Amino acid sequence: MHFLVVALPTGAQLPSAAKELTGGAKRLASSSAGTVSVAILGRGVAEASREAVAFGADRVYVVDDDALSNYDAESYLMALVAVVGESGASVVLFAADAFTSEIAPRLAHRLGSGAVTGCAGIHLSREGQLSFTCSVYGGKAMAEIAVRGLPQVATVAAGTLEALAPDYSREVAVKWIGLPAGAEARGPKVLELRKEEAEGARLEDAKVVVAGGRGLSEAGNFSYLEELARVVGGAVAASRPAVDAGWVPPRMQVGQTGKTVSPDLYIAVAISGASQHLAGMNRSKHIVVINKDPDAPFFKVAELGAVADYKKVVPLLTEKLKTLRS
Repeated sequence: MHFLVVALPTGAQLPSAAKELTGGAKRLASSSAGTVSVAILGRGVAEASREAVAFGADRVYVVDDDALSNYDAESYLMALVAVVGESGASVVLFAADAFTSEIAPRLAHRLGSGAVTGCAGIHLSREGQLSFTCSVYGGKAMAEIAVRGLPQVATVAAGTLEALAPDYSREVAVKWIGLPAGAEARGPKVLELRKEEAEGARLEDAKVVVAGGRGLSEAGNFSYLEELARVVGGAVAASRPAVDAGWVPPRMQVGQTGKTVSPDLYIAVAISGASQHLAGMNRSKHIVVINKDPDAPFFKVAELGAVADYKKVVPLLTEKLKTLRS
């Protein structure tokens, strides 16, 4: 079985999600005498091939082209079709995000195969059959899904797999793939790209996430969470109601229709804990809940909870942590 991990770096650094996928694919491949390749796509991303090798890739394919400078689904699709054809991959893995939720199904359709999105697990049977675990019914149940046809395409939630320890002494083949002619002339074009600057740790990579919900009442009250996150070196997140209310940008949303996170510590402040939100953070190692409603569903999954007004608890917690850290 030949796995192909698709990495979309922004420079020389391989995204942490791609490292996780490479490590997980490597473990699965080792049990089936398979191999793992990494496809690196973008502009000015060739240096990321070194990290791909260090984190377990048996072969690396690089598509570095001006047409991939900005988001352009058609250009990326044509590049991926070329890489899949060159590599002979039987399984193509993407890290689940807003970009790959569009690209993966389109790639599968173009290759005449099927796609599974937002996987929370990958399993290989003794008979060599691959299946994907996905949450269904708003996270209330898990389903095992198999893909008919090859190559199998899947997007995998962050934290599902585990990266290997890097070995920078490894050396493997790196092959350059040219973007097919005419790729930049097809499909819609990006006219302008505006980048939103985010402070603090990247939500998907943060070891501590402090999340707020509808119970915060207004946008200004996220300052309580921002201060706590600064003290612990974490990131601030939000539930969908807080995003829908316009209090914070969509990039901060965690849940079934937002981002999936798996931090060491998840602190939920004034969030009821609907199944849709839990689906985006249920892989957190430790969960702390602060909510004045003792019947909030979040308390059922919390390791530690405080039934109290967050305006009283969060400042006290922040000051105590400041003291401990000093």
